Amino acid sequence: MLKKYLSELSTDEVRLNILQAMPGGITEGDVTLADASDAIIIGFNVVPEENARVLADKRGVQVRRYDIIYQVTEDLKAALEGMLRPEKREADLGRALVQRTFTISRVGTIAGCRVLAGNIERDCRVRVIRENRVIGDYVLDSLKREKDDAKEVREGLECGMKLKGFNDLKEGDILEAYKIEEVARTF
Repeated sequence: MLKKYLSELSTDEVRLNILQAMPGGITEGDVTLADASDAIIIGFNVVPEENARVLADKRGVQVRRYDIIYQVTEDLKAALEGMLRPEKREADLGRALVQRTFTISRVGTIAGCRVLAGNIERDCRVRVIRENRVIGDYVLDSLKREKDDAKEVREGLECGMKLKGFNDLKEGDILEAYKIEEVARTF
């Protein structure tokens, strides 16, 4: 029954392989198999023989012992979930209108903006929208509020923004700020 449940935890991305499932104590042969397969040993209501324990310590093989069956499944599920790649989601932060542009030598084009909705945060990404079309997607290089660096600028306030690698900002452009968040996946 446990073997069937554990095999159901496998996905296309992570796979759980049960090399051996036998009753009895943990032996040197079990440790050797686990070492050769880069596996862990799970013991349920058993202990390793003394020689097996010494060999496991010497070879760095992990031996986990359990007395309650659901703890085995919970630990394995948590370990496999930790191996799953996180899901990436886009979180909208805010929108700003470019009211004026300033070209500074050795710096590039700075956009003088007013935040129309939400917040603009320092370490976000920005989509440049011109005439209802996305022109590009860039990293926000700097964010200033009244000549000082700012962590964020809220709705209704004005700020200066510099986009990394993009200097073709025009008055009337909309800058849409967002962040990519990683969300842990589960079974």
